[in-house]
Amino acid sequence: MVAKNDKSLGQHWLKNRVVLDEIADAVREDTSAKVCVEIGPGLGTLTSSLLKRFDKVTAVEFDARLAENLPKSFPGKNLEVVNADFLKYDLDNIETPYVVAGNIPYYITSPIIEKILKAKNLPEKAVLLIQKEVAERIVDTKETMLSLMVKNRADAELSVMVPRDEFTPPPKVDSQVIILRPHLPILDDEAFKIIRLGFIAPRKKLVHNLAALRPELEIKQIFRELNIDENARPGDLHLETWGKLIEKM
Repeated sequence: MVAKNDKSLGQHWLKNRVVLDEIADAVREDTSAKVCVEIGPGLGTLTSSLLKRFDKVTAVEFDARLAENLPKSFPGKNLEVVNADFLKYDLDNIETPYVVAGNIPYYITSPIIEKILKAKNLPEKAVLLIQKEVAERIVDTKETMLSLMVKNRADAELSVMVPRDEFTPPPKVDSQVIILRPHLPILDDEAFKIIRLGFIAPRKKLVHNLAALRPELEIKQIFRELNIDENARPGDLHLETWGKLIEKM
């Protein structure tokens, strides 16, 4: 795992076998998938647990040296190692049904989640170890662009919390497993263009952010019709309310 804002290949390895097995159990639970796609396997600590629970693991590793060495740790196992950037990896080629697992670099958490949830060939679920604060914000009632994108395309729940001292070397923050179960999007991409506009200045009143679309007085009237507080900030609106607002915009 790469520390937040650290775009080097320096890794923080999770080596606690009990925790790794808990994560792998969360990946295996409630799925008939025989294939698991692992993001950034690194030294293969989670890979080991996944191989015991799935018929095949496809591990996508960006670091060429790690990708070359990983198969040597699991002779005779049904492990496919792909030396590639996961953000450029084509999920449409994966056998279905499949699941995704990974210890995710903090600084590219949002792009990875978006790639998974917007894939044409959706996984049955994704179990990701990410920064604890980010995981909590995704399931929080106070919305962000990321939380709305996730809730639009998946059911999300928190699982195992992993303290920073379980990693070698320890990162500066704790981590949390989040489980995503993808579904068809509730709002389309055009609707999310309006939501993005609404979040252009997250701390400002939403009526001001949306003024580029309609006169502010008209927006306030729509707010009254929908029982939305005129002083609401973008994060105060849940996905369902955003949908109703967009219909009237």
